[in-house]
Formats: sequence, C-alpha cells, structure tokens
Amino acid sequence: MTKIARRTMLMTLGGISLGSFIPVFAEATSLSKKPANPIKTDILVVGGGTAGVIAAIQAARAGCSTILVENGSQLGGTTTTGGVSFPGLFHAWGKQIIRGIGWELVTEAVKLDDGELPDFSIPTGREHWKHQIRLNGYLYALLAEEKCLEVGVKIRYYETPIDTKFNGKNWEVETIGKGSHTKIICNQLVDCTGNAAVTSLAGFNVLREKETQPGTLMFKIGGYDFGSLDMKKIQNQYNEAVTNGKIAKEEFYNISALLKSAGDNVQHIAGADSSTSELHSIANIKGRTSLLKMLRFLRKLPDCEKTKLLSMQPETGVRETYRIEGLYQITHNDYISGKIFDDSVCNSFYPIDLHDKNGVVPKHLEEGTVATIPLRAMIPNNSKNLIVAGRCVSSDRLANSALRVQASCMAMGQAAGVAAALACQLKTSPLNVPFCQIKLVIANNGGIVP
Repeated sequence: MTKIARRTMLMTLGGISLGSFIPVFAEATSLSKKPANPIKTDILVVGGGTAGVIAAIQAARAGCSTILVENGSQLGGTTTTGGVSFPGLFHAWGKQIIRGIGWELVTEAVKLDDGELPDFSIPTGREHWKHQIRLNGYLYALLAEEKCLEVGVKIRYYETPIDTKFNGKNWEVETIGKGSHTKIICNQLVDCTGNAAVTSLAGFNVLREKETQPGTLMFKIGGYDFGSLDMKKIQNQYNEAVTNGKIAKEEFYNISALLKSAGDNVQHIAGADSSTSELHSIANIKGRTSLLKMLRFLRKLPDCEKTKLLSMQPETGVRETYRIEGLYQITHNDYISGKIFDDSVCNSFYPIDLHDKNGVVPKHLEEGTVATIPLRAMIPNNSKNLIVAGRCVSSDRLANSALRVQASCMAMGQAAGVAAALACQLKTSPLNVPFCQIKLVIANNGGIVP
C-alpha cells in the first residue's frame, strides 16, 4: 500500500509581451497570488472521464447541486481524449447487462453519426470485439458536455486539486487552474480521476504494482493499399529493423496488424503512467516519438512510400496506475466466477485483459458468467462522504484489467452518482444509505442492478 507524497505546487503565470498593443491609458495591475475563492456545492466530482461524466449527470439528475472538475479541455477521457471510441461491453450472452446514462450517451452518439449498433443477439464466442460499439468520439464529447449543462452541472476545466480535507461534515477541496485558486466545499466527494488522486490527497491508502501495463497512443494512417502490399517482404524488412535496433518490437510487435488496421489500438509504450504531470508528459513524449519513428520506417517500405499520418490523439492512453484500498477488494476469482455480492451495484463484462511487452491474449469468462461490482469496493477504507468510480476501484491486478473498460466504468459512475446524491440528501455517508434505495434509484434511471 502507498500514500502518494504531497508536493508543494507552485502556480506561475507566463509573461506575454504585448508591446504597442497596450494602450497608454491602461491601468497597471499585478496578478499576484490570491487566497482561494470559496464556493459551495452538494457534490463534487473530480475527473471528467468515462466514470466522472456519468457520476456528475446522475448526481445532478437526482437533485443535487454538482460541480465537475476536469484538468483537461473536454469530457470523455478514454473515449474522447484517449481515442478508444469503442466502449464496451454492454452485452453478455445474448442480453444487456449494462445500461443507464452511459448507454444513453453512447447510443445517442451513434444515432447522431448515422452509425449502426452491432447485432447483440449473435454470440461472439471469443471474438468479444464484435460487440464493441464504434462511435464518433468528437460527438461523444459534445453530447457529454451538453447533458451535463442540461441538468445544471457546473464544469470547471483546466483545474486540478492540490489539497483535500474533511472537516467532520464537509469536504474542502482546494484547486488551482489557469488564473484560478478555488476552495470547493462539498458534502459528498466523488473520485473519478482514474488514478485515485483525490483519495490519496485526502490521506487514504492506494495500491499499485511495481510493473504497469503498457500504454497506447491511438492514431490512424493511410496513403497505401494494404491488399497490394508484399507482406512477406515487408515482414522481412521489419524483422531486420528489429534485429538492428532501428525498431523496438515491444512498441509495434505486429507490422501486419499495424498496416491492416491502419493504426488504431496497435502501439505499446512500456510503463506509461499518468499519475503525475511529469510521468504523464514522459508517456506522451514516448508515444509520439515511437509513432514518428515508425512512420519514417513505413515510408521506406515498398508501396508504402506515401504513408501519411491522418490523425493522432493528444494523449497516450494509460491502462493502470493506482487503485484505492477499499472496504472490499475484488479478486480475480470473484471476477471470473461471477460472484454476486449483497451490495452489488452493477455488472461488468470483459475478458481478463492484462497487456505486456508481447501484447495481450485475453482470457474470456466462461459462458454465462457476468462479474459484478460491490459498493464496498468503491469506498476507501476509513473514509466518510467519499466514493470512487472507474479504473481505480478496489481490486487486484487481474480483476482490474477487466474492470477498467469503459462500460463497466460508466456503470460504476452511475452507481457512485446515486449513492453520493442519496447520502447528501440523507445527511450520511454512501455506505450508510439503505441499499434498497440505491438499487431503486439506479433502476429508475435506466441502470441494471445485479
């Protein structure tokens, strides 16, 4: 177990020389460091990614004033900024097992883009990707923002917490951003950072392994005809480049898959970590450096001389960092056995999906098995008025490799939004809310409870 060390954070302003654009009558001012501006809300959700968007919408729909803090420029996280615009899985063994606000957003994005949903009645066997829903990530970001605004969620982009304290009744979360220094006072706090950043900042234990799964920078390439390529010759040149150290096989281990899929989810960046700005910067730089090296290599291959980079996500996607030490830790055996807990708030369905330097070989669940997530795994040990949703749910590494996918995180986000809203209204902590009420509100908002 670990506590992330608090660091002294300095907010600086870059000087901009405006020269003659400043009128002579302008009053001289100084942007000095000012005390935090206090604001109040019922619920604060930190992290506007896969789980956070859903948690914020749900909390606001339940009647609570809600603030959503996101340190980036848009909502959606992995689906949008990360570019994994195929969230899944919502169906298992011929029936839908995850629904609610996440499903609402996904299907609206598909419809607005004139897309099509897979035929979920056709079993996929071990080809689980056949039930992945391809959507337009740009539309998803727009719709997520619209739904937040429609229910009164106050979105604060470009902000990050620097201090978090519980005063016995409310949480006081200090944030900094571009020209802002704010203290947000809330009754219930929802950590959807994906890194358990708020939980750790509040002083609770978090967990992680020494080794982390590789990350992926999503991109698309074009300018060649895959069907006309001499793949045997290309494979030989790739093997030679790997042998000579010109290409790192662990970054692009399958040249055929890269060219056939024209990019997409094919790159691996060892040790990709987003838990601090420094580590996230390194992950992004390594992802882009790797892509540029591969692009130059591709343009030297026969019939690939005109290969072009068509699109690239702004961030390298990260698969794992910290997880909370919750009241219960979901184990690998819990997951693959489909254990149903007394406090299961949602389902999860995805193969065990642990990536390493050789790629990934998914380990599928036995037919008919659907995993579930208990409320206790979303609550940090010894905490009050605090709940977590998303990738940092309390779980062991193997279970987390499946729990981290978007549909499961959306379901957790909705459950967290319901539990936080009811806790606020009942003046208690999420764990003390009668579980029958949580189940009822989730169901009334379209969710599926095991």
